[in-house]
Amino acid sequence: MMPKVFLIITAVSTVVMLAEYPRAHEQGKGPAVPVKNLETATFAGGCFWCMVSPFEHLNGVVKVVSGYTGGKIKGPTYEEVSSGTTGYYEAIQVTYDPAKLSYKELLDVYWRQIDPTDDGGQFVDRGPQYRTAIFYRNEEEKQLAEESKEEIAKEWRFDKPIVTRIIKFTNFYPAEAYHQDYFRKNPVRYELYRLGSGRDEYIEKHWKSKGPSKEELKKELTPPPIQGQQECGTERPFDNAYWNNHREGIYVDVVSGEPLFSSTDKFDSGTGWPSFTKPLEPGNIVEKVDTSHFMVRTEVESTSGSHLGHVFDDGPKPTGLRYCINSAALRFIPREDLGKDGYGRYLKLFEKK
Repeated sequence: MMPKVFLIITAVSTVVMLAEYPRAHEQGKGPAVPVKNLETATFAGGCFWCMVSPFEHLNGVVKVVSGYTGGKIKGPTYEEVSSGTTGYYEAIQVTYDPAKLSYKELLDVYWRQIDPTDDGGQFVDRGPQYRTAIFYRNEEEKQLAEESKEEIAKEWRFDKPIVTRIIKFTNFYPAEAYHQDYFRKNPVRYELYRLGSGRDEYIEKHWKSKGPSKEELKKELTPPPIQGQQECGTERPFDNAYWNNHREGIYVDVVSGEPLFSSTDKFDSGTGWPSFTKPLEPGNIVEKVDTSHFMVRTEVESTSGSHLGHVFDDGPKPTGLRYCINSAALRFIPREDLGKDGYGRYLKLFEKK
């Protein structure tokens, strides 16, 4: 087995209680679409257990399979790949509908799951089989991957070179059945491993933008918004700015201005909070494990570090998801103001078909 790190024994009693609570976000495989319309993307990001969930929830993703890619022997086993001598990477293969989700959007999500500066593995998992890589299938994918890597290298987030490889795709073998959807089949062990591996801590540290400090925000925001936005609080239902907003437009991060959600995906969930079936820009959303209040939930943050809310799997079709979001973390840009406020590219969302 790979060297999975578990939390200290004092945490076990708390997590055992969590076993009775299903992970709040467990589907997201999306609606069935004609096979001829589907494409596949392959990414290596360390332990494949942790790479499945971030992609499964995306609208347009049909399935995510854990497996092995990049080696030469046929039909590799987990034990063979774990030796680090086969040339294979632990990887995921994402099957998706390009009419709903672009390859670039998949790349945006990918980068936010990994440490792209580590050439010796990922977090607690060490060895060449755990290194990061993007496996392209054609020249367009190669160009998009290279451009995205250049963009990441120019950002302030990292003080070391980006070493994630961009490699021509050759093969992919699905991993053994017990590795598939591991986060669902073994939720307690998965949460223990994920929390103890350092992955979530790294994501939180490096994918929060350098927005205003909490002290600066407190000078600008009233107590209810700062409670909801920066301290993981929840505002009162049916008593917030946007729960009943029916105007056309988009919702952006109140701190950074990053586009987060669209009114085209907003629905009345009956909960008293703004609810959406999917993000407008998946790359602007960060999901992390929330074990507060004796539950295992999926918390939603913006890349500015703002607590937005949570995502649940009881939403309507086509995604089956409910992004339950605090109004205090959002700023609404009405359709008529999109152009003058710098969001003109989203006007096409409201064109009559």
